[in-house]
Amino acid sequence: MPKIAKPLGALAVKNLKAEGLHAVGTVSGLHLSISASGARSWILRTKIGTRRSDIGLGAYPAVSLALAHEKAQATKESIKQGIDPVAARTRSRSTVEWTFERCALEYIKLHRASWKGAKHASQWENTLATYAYPKIGAKHVRDIAVGDVLAVIELHWLTKNETMVRVRNRIELVLSWAAVRGYRSKENPAAWKGNLAGTLPKPSKVNQHEAHKALPFTQAHDFMVQLRATQGMGAKCLQWLILTATRSNEARGATWSEIDLPGAAWTIPAARMKAGREHRIPLSAAALALLQAMPKFDGTNLVFPGREVKKPLSDMAMTLVMRRLKVDAVPHGFRSTFVDWAAERTSYPVELREMALAHTLGDKTQAAYQRGDMFERRRALMSDWAAYIDTPPTSGNIIQFKTA
Repeated sequence: MPKIAKPLGALAVKNLKAEGLHAVGTVSGLHLSISASGARSWILRTKIGTRRSDIGLGAYPAVSLALAHEKAQATKESIKQGIDPVAARTRSRSTVEWTFERCALEYIKLHRASWKGAKHASQWENTLATYAYPKIGAKHVRDIAVGDVLAVIELHWLTKNETMVRVRNRIELVLSWAAVRGYRSKENPAAWKGNLAGTLPKPSKVNQHEAHKALPFTQAHDFMVQLRATQGMGAKCLQWLILTATRSNEARGATWSEIDLPGAAWTIPAARMKAGREHRIPLSAAALALLQAMPKFDGTNLVFPGREVKKPLSDMAMTLVMRRLKVDAVPHGFRSTFVDWAAERTSYPVELREMALAHTLGDKTQAAYQRGDMFERRRALMSDWAAYIDTPPTSGNIIQFKTA
């Protein structure tokens, strides 16, 4: 049995000054610790099993001598009952620290560098802060159940379905990360298949996402005639977008260093592509002619700079051109125009058309085409597209093209 020190009264404890541990008696192992700076705290020196432990019981004088006696005795009683107070305290701290919000912030911090840009990280932060944190942000991840996830997404599932689908997926990823780290069980209450799919209607049933308005391909020639007669950088960039069947941000961000004029090719780096893969585009004679007529501006590498030459055109520049020309469509819709033309007026295989759009091919058969990029076959496709645009429509707008 450890020797119990002579009990000290409250005044005697108050008068202790020397640095070190001072046994205060009454409960064996209870000490007042005085640091070199004079800070005082209660320490219980005891054994947990065969392990010697120093257990903090709080600062003095916030924890009085009498309260220290009570806490020391209660701690020793819990040890006798087989409870490890150090482990219990660690778990208690974990309950506070590994909340859903903390796990989400840690997940975002770790993955931010792998995401394509600041916009993606911002979307994560904003959607979770708006919808998830108010409901489950302060809750420990191990305690989050299906009901908690539904509390976040169910209210807006019918009215903001696309956003809620993303929020659900982000919650699932955070909880999966937390499970791997050992902060919760492997079962994921935010999983869709075999879980929430049995509770909520399918996104495809409620998410009536309106397709980008597209110009019918039979009107492409007349529109391009109008567009070529329109002044301004927005009109030039829109011509480029149509001839290359690219997205708005890809067209607006084109740089001279990406373009090989002798090789009639435009290579968009992976960092600027939606799928994160480099994309080569064969340039038709019409696309090359457009480039050759473009001036090069000092202080920028951009082909289509905005008003501030070091910055690309704004996202609205091409849309405003279409509004001035009174066309009920959007720039992105020209990718659909291109697809409709290729499907109805050519015999090019669907895989070739999808590759021209830099789409990811879905099944294994289609993926076999991606061993190469079929560049020369796509050159014929893009040349035929430019030729179609340049050819006035005949009766019925039927124009035949050879298959590559």
